[in-house]
Amino acid sequence: MSKLTLNGTSFVNLANETVLDTLLRENIQIPNGCHQGICQACLMRSVDTPPPVSAQVGLNPTLQKQNYFLACICHPEHDMTLTLSEQQAVFITARVLQKQLLTTDIMRVVVECDTKITFLAGQFVNVLRHDGLIRSYSIANRPQADNRLEFHIRRLPNGQFSSWIHDELAVGSILTLTEPQGSCHYLIDSKTQPLMLIGTGSGLAPLHGIIRDALEQQHSADIHLFHGSRHHEGLYLVDEMRELATKYSNFYYTPCLSGDNVVPDTVRGRAHDVALSSIQTLKGWKIYLCGHADMVNDSKRMAYLKGVALRDIHAEAFYLAE
Repeated sequence: MSKLTLNGTSFVNLANETVLDTLLRENIQIPNGCHQGICQACLMRSVDTPPPVSAQVGLNPTLQKQNYFLACICHPEHDMTLTLSEQQAVFITARVLQKQLLTTDIMRVVVECDTKITFLAGQFVNVLRHDGLIRSYSIANRPQADNRLEFHIRRLPNGQFSSWIHDELAVGSILTLTEPQGSCHYLIDSKTQPLMLIGTGSGLAPLHGIIRDALEQQHSADIHLFHGSRHHEGLYLVDEMRELATKYSNFYYTPCLSGDNVVPDTVRGRAHDVALSSIQTLKGWKIYLCGHADMVNDSKRMAYLKGVALRDIHAEAFYLAE
């Protein structure tokens, strides 16, 4: 057990607890969201001693040197004196322009930001609700001059945030967003590299933006998209993807079903199994993986064994949060 001190008050950090677990157990409310070290909402700083290196994964080198860490993945190795982050997130307000069901449980939400917003196709933003609840959502469109962002938001079982978006958030409402972040995005200097994109469920969202951007930037190498769902009803934007495959000779679309029997123009199997068995060697390829965390982690290993360089594996794992 370790002792955590915040604002002059000390708390006992129990075995297997993260710093965030301890603070929430003690009814100390700090910003938090994904609980997986992704959204970085729970950024804190250790005043007296360096935090565990594992609690700094994903932070830029400057923050690491200043002893910043993510409370949700920090398992203290010794007593720590803490302070809330002095790095204040930059918030943007945006008006909801459109809500449209893409499947029975995935909704397209389009917003218009009140200020110019700069992002790379495939990045994500944190969305802040009025009560402080935060969730991360991938941007589904490519950068445009109209300051609009598109999200594909899946309703989760018992999901406080996703149910609020599906059932209560109205067109015309104002949302609060952080600036875009994330390293799973299209790189213009990879125009001559073949791309393989594998997504499950609403993991198509960031891949949709990446594909649109790559094609708009006249990507010259092949682009292969494998989108997977357990049931046929879970596939979406099928007509759009097929139209792109017809229009662009270097774009290939393979919808995959892991639960249903094969229906016309789909392939039976899990998307990542189908994708990674379709090509003998992937040396020189760039891989994008978005969706269920287990799929992403399995695919990283399989892609590496197929010859993909670690620097060419870009991933956004989706973790369930109520």
